Amino acid sequence: MSTSKTCIVCKKSSNEIPVTKFYYKEDEFYICPQHLPVLIHNPQDLVGLLDGADKLQGG
Repeated sequence: MSTSKTCIVCKKSSNEIPVTKFYYKEDEFYICPQHLPVLIHNPQDLVGLLDGADKLQGG
């Protein structure tokens, strides 16, 4: 789980860019608007950043 408010992909903080919180497997994470489409359409690109991302299906 990320304790700071930083995008899980680019690691930019909420002091630099807007980030959105989302929950997965009872943990909270943050992602920026630039990388939100990755979460929605290509979650397999988050392998190594989000546990179990290889099992998610894109929309």
